[in-house]
Amino acid sequence: MNPRVFLVLGTLTLAALGFTAAQNMQGMADTSKQTIAQIVATNPNFSTLLAAVKAAGLVETLSGPGPFTVFAPTNAAFAKIPKADLDKLLADKAALTKVLTYHVVAGRVPSSEVVKLKEAKTVQGQSVTIAVSGGSVILNGNSKVTAVDIPASNGVIHVIDTVLLPK
Repeated sequence: MNPRVFLVLGTLTLAALGFTAAQNMQGMADTSKQTIAQIVATNPNFSTLLAAVKAAGLVETLSGPGPFTVFAPTNAAFAKIPKADLDKLLADKAALTKVLTYHVVAGRVPSSEVVKLKEAKTVQGQSVTIAVSGGSVILNGNSKVTAVDIPASNGVIHVIDTVLLPK
């Protein structure tokens, strides 16, 4: 295996272990039996994402069979958006759906595959760019993947620190 890929995978695995350890403390020891929607609904780090998914009417979709890969922004990621802009986005179902589906890739794409990609086509229709820099995976040049490979019954979640906005 390429030493660079090994370094990135090791870094991402450690980040994932830290994230899943926090989940375990919240009673989420085995997320693999939960859908993506259930994981988002039960993790307080995703309360803004949950509100957005509900507002867009996507709970049923993220509860479906998939499989999906979701680049899930945390509350801190949403907090980077000015409140007035976020409120406006949450009130516009079409725009919100476009933004949220830009965070979803069809199929189960584990971190070991993500690091090999230059881009990934989202279910929204546009692609996100993927780069490995300094041991981190960066999406669209500004969103860092902070935890990886959170298993769900219908896919996998990778946590990101900045909301992705389609062009």
